[in-house]
Amino acid sequence: MPVLTRLVPTPLTVDIRAGAVTDLAGILADRRVSTSGRIAVVVSEGSGAGLRERFAPQLPGAEWYSVGGGTLTAAVDLADRMRGGAYDAVVGLGGGRVLDATKYAAARVGLPMVAVATNLAHDGIASPVSILDNDAGRGSYGVPTPIALVVDLDLVRAAPQRFVRSGIGESLSNLCAVADWELSHRVTGEPLDGLAVALARTSGDSMLHRPGGIEDDDFLVALTEGLVLSGIAMSVAGTTRPCSGACHEISHAIDLLYGERDGHDGLHGEQVGLGAAFATHLRGDEALTRLLTSTLARHKLPVVPEHLGLTIDEFTAVVTHAPQTRPGRFTILEHLDLDHDAIRDSVTEYVHTYGG
Repeated sequence: MPVLTRLVPTPLTVDIRAGAVTDLAGILADRRVSTSGRIAVVVSEGSGAGLRERFAPQLPGAEWYSVGGGTLTAAVDLADRMRGGAYDAVVGLGGGRVLDATKYAAARVGLPMVAVATNLAHDGIASPVSILDNDAGRGSYGVPTPIALVVDLDLVRAAPQRFVRSGIGESLSNLCAVADWELSHRVTGEPLDGLAVALARTSGDSMLHRPGGIEDDDFLVALTEGLVLSGIAMSVAGTTRPCSGACHEISHAIDLLYGERDGHDGLHGEQVGLGAAFATHLRGDEALTRLLTSTLARHKLPVVPEHLGLTIDEFTAVVTHAPQTRPGRFTILEHLDLDHDAIRDSVTEYVHTYGG
């Protein structure tokens, strides 16, 4: 009798440790990644120049490119510039915007991509998705999973601490996303993938119950591993569903309504962390809401709208608009279908309960 299994795309190599990037040349020499040694390396404009100066001696045969932000236009332009280069692989070296643009460009020219993350701001480091700004706001684009992932803890520590904390909010938000998926399964009959759920929930739980903080190597490794599990969960599901629920709808609505406002600089992980806590409050799960808000506060992440520079009325507008950001996705927001006044009452109650 045949044994039926499924093949899940995952990176060939996952290297998470201090000094990991010093072995990048060895990873690229793996014939499964590069047979000729001819690669393209992508960094950001500006700060990427320092990375190029530091690591170019390790990669004498590489051609270097810069990308001007995480926009669809920039990613398409990058692909056009790399086209015809006869590379074996593309290396994205930088933060989330660089990696997302590089993943998209590599997919567009049909090349495997190696992700070298310099911060842990979100779960895109190992995901089959590129999040890119476009004319309509922000879109999610399916791409192949990176063929290898390198996270050098020394580089992570050199990044602003706020970017690392953002990754904590991203992992915690999985607990909201999974609860929304399970709700949709019960109410609408949407198919649920148990393996994807297990991976995403494990990522969230790893931060919810993890002692220590971003100063500790063990904590940073656990955070990175959780973000990798999130990416694999999306590969398993073939969708962002295990890691994106009401929390992400709220974050997208913040970007659409207030992203252009002077002084707004909320990071994605900060926004989805707050969104997850509020959505869990809407779900009536007081115990988990208290765990989420206390964990967010312990890691100096936003707990109430004021921490993102939003008033109660503004956050009410965000939650009201949130379901429109992901048409067809069923979460606690669509399930409750609250009117404006009821949402404002819920926001006010949440702030008064957890704002202290």
